[in-house]
Amino acid sequence: MLPSKGFLTLKQLAALVKKDEIDTVLVAFTDLYGRLMGKRFDAAFFLESAAEHGTHCCDYLLTVDMEMTPVAGYRLANWERGYGDFHMAPDLPTLRVASWLQKTALVICDLRHENTEAPVGEAPRTILQTQVQAAAAAGFDVLGASELEYYIFESSYRDAHTQNYADLREAGWYIEDYHALQGTRLERFNQPARRHLTRSGVPVENSKGEWGLGQHELNIQYAQVLQMADRHVIFKQCLKELADSLGMSVTFMAKYADDQAGSSCHVHLSLRQGNGKAAFVGNRKLGPIHCSNTFRWFLGGWIAHALDVMVFYAPNINSYKRYKANSWAPTRLAWSHDNRTAGFRVVGSGQNLRIECRLPGADCNPYLVYAAALASGLDGIANKTEPPPHFSGDLYAAQDQTSLPGSLGKAIDLFERSSFARAAFGDSVVEHYVHFFRTEAAAYDVSVDNWERKRYFERI
Repeated sequence: MLPSKGFLTLKQLAALVKKDEIDTVLVAFTDLYGRLMGKRFDAAFFLESAAEHGTHCCDYLLTVDMEMTPVAGYRLANWERGYGDFHMAPDLPTLRVASWLQKTALVICDLRHENTEAPVGEAPRTILQTQVQAAAAAGFDVLGASELEYYIFESSYRDAHTQNYADLREAGWYIEDYHALQGTRLERFNQPARRHLTRSGVPVENSKGEWGLGQHELNIQYAQVLQMADRHVIFKQCLKELADSLGMSVTFMAKYADDQAGSSCHVHLSLRQGNGKAAFVGNRKLGPIHCSNTFRWFLGGWIAHALDVMVFYAPNINSYKRYKANSWAPTRLAWSHDNRTAGFRVVGSGQNLRIECRLPGADCNPYLVYAAALASGLDGIANKTEPPPHFSGDLYAAQDQTSLPGSLGKAIDLFERSSFARAAFGDSVVEHYVHFFRTEAAAYDVSVDNWERKRYFERI
């Protein structure tokens, strides 16, 4: 019998291996894009060796592009250094059943340098762990939640590739936001997704239709922020592999089509004090809400540094095509109470008071998003940063409010020049990611895509 909450101790795993209910353990971490990378172990061998000693992977995995091509110019790993190994150290509290895979368990790993066992500072999970430690040192436990949106297609991934990603068949044919009828048609995908996630230690709250054709949202329960980032990664892996098994496909592109709504990853954060009390609760009046100074300054810091770390919220060329007026995606920096035109939407009250940041798209790497948000908010608390005045009304029409950068290139420049980013993450991390993002931007600059062929092939 598989454990109901999904998580496994080594003793429980051994019992399941003995019963032949699990025979494989996927040992994995995320690369810079947020993709799971790793190895599949025979479960018995994992118990005998890898659970304690871990395993190895080529260090080029934090320096490759989307096509797995080694990219020159990184200090962390390069041809001159011979592309050696990282040590993959299983974080055993993350060991769980991967319910959507046959007889498989999954464990998330931390990356360490082979000779020193020091954490790899450029690894996304390490970057978040550093900020979680900073929060703990300041007396806070951090809770987070990701709201991920995605498009479902009747076309398989292989067919989509063969068709050059053109003329794909969306799983819906009218805007189905909250529609129970159209949602029912996609229960053959969303119902097993909810079931498998819950059985795999990623407890689900609900799913619903969204504003695009075949677009849906599935919400998972909030958790401590590192655990939430792990849940986020497993969520995406589960949905992609489930779709693949059904001959379907899903995409987490921030902007799948210019005439469809973008897919977001609305991020919620709140802080707890050491005694478990909600740190955002207080009697201070801030616009239409009552809050603590901790809330006020955390919000102030998060907004103040949003442009410094925009590349962590919007990491791809496609990310910036989501930011359009009247599209449900933000276009300007401001905060507002329960206002979906705002980049920072404050929701809840009392113990449930929290900040929803609407900047990240569904294409984000959650470890980097939560690290950026947490570093910004903690800096706000440390420096007592005041948030801008509360905004009421339509932010799309507010020409006097700060606009988001219009491209990945502009966001990279802001990140590279940011003294805050260098203080929060260190020069080596900033330089590593600047090179990563510039490589992505350069790949787009030299590519010829179907838009250009349609526009210029005959008529230029």
